[in-house]
Amino acid sequence: RLRLEWEPAAGDEHRTIAERLAGWQERYPDVVLHRIVRRDRPRHHLLELSRRAQLVVVGSRGRGGVGGLVLGSTGRALAQGAGCPVVVVPPGVS
Repeated sequence: RLRLEWEPAAGDEHRTIAERLAGWQERYPDVVLHRIVRRDRPRHHLLELSRRAQLVVVGSRGRGGVGGLVLGSTGRALAQGAGCPVVVVPPGVS
């Protein structure tokens, strides 16, 4: 099993999020966005955060074909138990 040092990995993830969201906050200044990087399974924290959110947006891995129509474990957990609406966005959609 590959072990990564958390601090450098978290820094890399923060940079990736910032790059992918660049320009969107300027385009939609009224939308409050929280960038959170946590070391755990995403569904645990997303379910918890959904209790205080108005919307949760997550990406899918987009396996394509019929497999692409099936939600992964995170999307499925959110669809079944989130405290707010959930949007699952396939790859390539912006």
